Order: sequence, then C-alpha cells, then structure tokens
Amino acid sequence: MLEARALTLSHGRAPVVRGLSLRLSPGGVLGVEGPSGTGKTTLGRALAGLHTPTGGEVLLNGRAPPRGAVQYLHPEPGQAMNPRWRIARIVAEAGRPDPAVAAALGIRADWADRFPHELSGGELQRVSLFRALTAEPAYLVADEITAPLDPVAQALIWRALLSIAAARGIGILAISHDAPLLDRIAGERLCLSPPATLRTGGVAHYFRRCRQLFS
Repeated sequence: MLEARALTLSHGRAPVVRGLSLRLSPGGVLGVEGPSGTGKTTLGRALAGLHTPTGGEVLLNGRAPPRGAVQYLHPEPGQAMNPRWRIARIVAEAGRPDPAVAAALGIRADWADRFPHELSGGELQRVSLFRALTAEPAYLVADEITAPLDPVAQALIWRALLSIAAARGIGILAISHDAPLLDRIAGERLCLSPPATLRTGGVAHYFRRCRQLFS
C-alpha cells in the first residue's frame, strides 16, 4: 500500500499542497486531475521521492519507500534521459531488461543503438516506460505521459501499460488533464483544487467536483 499522510508540499515558502492524505492499493489506478498550479506534478514527484515534503510523510507498506520502488514517468521523457547515452544503456541502467516487456510495449530492437533525439515522442515515452518497468517498481507515477501524442499512440501505450501493471500488481497514479482518459483507465479519481487541499471519496464525487472546478 502506498500512502501519503498529512502531506504538505511547497515551492520555496509557498505551500502548493496542504495536509494531503491518500492511499493507493497494489494494482490500483488512481486518477489525479485539477487546474494547473494545484500541485499535481509536485505530488507525483513527492510520492516518487523526487520532492521533499515540508510536512507529513510518504509510506510504502508502513515504511519509507526504498529507492526505485515508486517510479516517476516524466511528461517529456527526453528531458529525463542522458542525451549522450544510447537507448540500450538508458534502459540497462535500471536493471536487466525483459524482452517480453519490450515486445509488449512495441519497442524495436534497432532502437537500442539510437540516441534519444533519434526517436519520436511516442517512441521515447515507450522507452521511458520500459526503463521504469525494468526497475521492477511497486508503483508508477504517470504524469501526463501521453498528452502530446495522437489518439492511436496514446491508446497503444495505455493498453500495454495497464496490461503489464495488472499482471504484476503495479499500482498507478495517473496525472492528467484529459478527463475522458481518466474515465477509461482510473478506478478512483482525486481532484486537487485551490488552495491545494485534497478531498477523498468515490469516483462520482470526484467527477462532479472536478467538473465544477473547470466550469
């Protein structure tokens, strides 16, 4: 179980999230939405150990998450890759790659010798996902991972990710402005709202609350 307990997150002296608590079960998909500037990315990075909370704590099965247990997927994957490394090295840095996962993600063998700038955005996102899964995480934070992609590429990536996550019991925190996408993939929905407090409840409650925020 991945938990945030009374989490407060800040940029400088300004809190963007106050007193947030949530729980995400293994294999579950939690959709997070809300207006820009309400701390969605900051929350995702904090859960992955990339942003230090100013209050509260993040726990995995009651303890501090070990390094790599929660993997953060960047919305612009090229920014999270060393441009001087070939794809094979980028993936191998995380662990021993599984050919079956590569096949499920549609990753071609000839990509191994390429550099990040030689791949398209959709191809890079698949490589980013492959690298994250190679680390054998318990949870993934998917931050707008298909926002810039066309609908076909978006569907292919999410179909593969959800299938692999279900088979491995990997929980997913899916951050997106795309409400129809979250309708399809998320079992539960949370909405961050000004002044960046989080309310928990059922899917229908969050659906209504988020629509009110955007209207």
